Order: sequence, then structure tokens, then C-alpha cells
Amino acid sequence: MDTTIKLTQGLELKNPVMNASGTFAYGEEFSKLFDLSIMGGIITKGLSLLPKKGNPPPRIVETPCGLINSIGLENIGVEAFLNDKLPFLMQFKTPVIVNFFGSTEDEYVQCARRLSGKGIDALEMNVSCPNVKSGGIEFGTNPHTLYALVRKVRDATLKPLLIKLSPLVGDISKMAFSAQDAGADAITCTNTIPAMAIDEELWRPVLGNITGGLSGPAIKPIVLRMVWEISRKLDIPVVGSGGIASVADVIQFMLAGASAVEIGSFSLREPFCFPDIINGLTQYMGEHSIDTIRDVIGKLKMCGR
Repeated sequence: MDTTIKLTQGLELKNPVMNASGTFAYGEEFSKLFDLSIMGGIITKGLSLLPKKGNPPPRIVETPCGLINSIGLENIGVEAFLNDKLPFLMQFKTPVIVNFFGSTEDEYVQCARRLSGKGIDALEMNVSCPNVKSGGIEFGTNPHTLYALVRKVRDATLKPLLIKLSPLVGDISKMAFSAQDAGADAITCTNTIPAMAIDEELWRPVLGNITGGLSGPAIKPIVLRMVWEISRKLDIPVVGSGGIASVADVIQFMLAGASAVEIGSFSLREPFCFPDIINGLTQYMGEHSIDTIRDVIGKLKMCGR
């Protein structure tokens, strides 16, 4: 059975299952549990031009249906990644996709240029970041701002470019179209949803930063709708990310139009979910007489049809 996905020109995945940025670090810990070469792609923790400390603790709190994190995009910076982490990832026969972000357009451009060398197969740009030159408004919430940013980054790199959208928009289709028109090769839908938790005994927020990003099963129906909405309209592939925890979830996202998926917070609870789900996909294909997983993409049947 054929599980390969040609996500963009020059970026072919052996299967549609990848990790989400932020829950996989730089792959070293998971490599002690299973061979990373089974993955469709490896997506790094988000990188900034310079190292970033992140938010004060506590940083993570579980909810009944998910996880709220307030890590604050802590990372080692682009140069340390290139020198200390990338050589390790290059030993696996799996595409390496580097997630990156900035607080200004220039920082994004510089990151993209530095990350355009050997060993990196694609870039995933996180636009859910405050634009310090525009009063802290996120790059990913205004279609004109997003277009300008993606256009500049597109001109700075020849690597396949994925744009990870923010869910904090009224119409995510407008943002997806802006990214596509500016030269994006694919869309990742979506980032975490702002949330908070309160300790009723101490009368205080649980997280040190007060609020964080909600991920996990609680957001899956929301993201599934977003993927279905934008994939019907775009000419470029969509990668689904939000609450995926099973083979069934992967198939549902692909039926909605996703070409590939990213698994995030569930892997912290079940780190072996990657080999389990990848093996489960071939079993599902056999049970449903599916020769190629690409035949599932966008094949959702409408009621009464």
C-alpha cells in the first residue's frame, strides 16, 4: 500500500504523519524510543534568530480534554540549532522541517536565510507572533500584514515554505488566501487557541504567564472545520494540526482535505503514538481496500449525496 504524500515540490513524505512543533523538541528524546526514520516528517521546536528564555513557570496545565501551555517559545536560537541539533537530525531518512518565528519582518527574513542550507528540507513559519512594530498585533491576524511578511520570506528562501496560521481570526480563509498569493507552498492549520486555568483554592491563575495556548482533543472539532473550510478553496496543500490522537483522527482530517497531519500534545501522553498510528494507517487502508492514502484526501461525502 502506498502511504506517500508529495506535500510540495521537493518535499515528499513517506506517510502523512508528522509531529507538531513544540512537543517534539529537536527529536533526541523520541529517538531513544523508536526510529525517527518512520516519520513522514520531523518538525523542530520553533526557532528564533537569537535564543529565547520563554515564560515564567508554571508553564503547563492539563485540562479535562487537553493541555494549556505557556512555554513562551523558549528555544536555543538558529545558530545553536544549526551547529548542535541539525547534524543529529540529518542521520534519519526523514525530511526535516524547521519551524521558525520572529518579532519583526527582518527577523523572519534573517531566520529564513540562515535556515536555507543543507540538511533542512522545508520551513514552517509561525505567524502567531506579535509584530513589535505594529503595536503587538499578531502577524497572522491581518491579511495585508501576512501577505507582506510571507512575500518577503518567500523572496529570502528557495526552501518549501509552510505557513502555520493563527486561529484568532474571523475568517481563516482570507488568511490562507493571503499566504497562498504571497507564495506559500502549503498551509498548516492551526496553532493553539488562547486559554487559561484558575486555582480556586489560591484564587490565582495556574500559569505563570496567566494565559496560554490550548491544544488536544478539545480543539479538534474546531480545527477540523477550519481544515475543511480552507482546503476546498486553496490550490496548495493543507496540513491539519489540532487534537489528533488516533488513526481515526488522521483519516477524518484527510477526508476533510488535509494532505498530512501533525500530532502534538497527545505524544506527550503516549510517545509511541507515532509508530502506532503509522502502522494503523496501513491496517485501515487494507480493511477499506485503499491502494494509496492520497485517495482519501478531500473525499468527504456530503449528507444526501
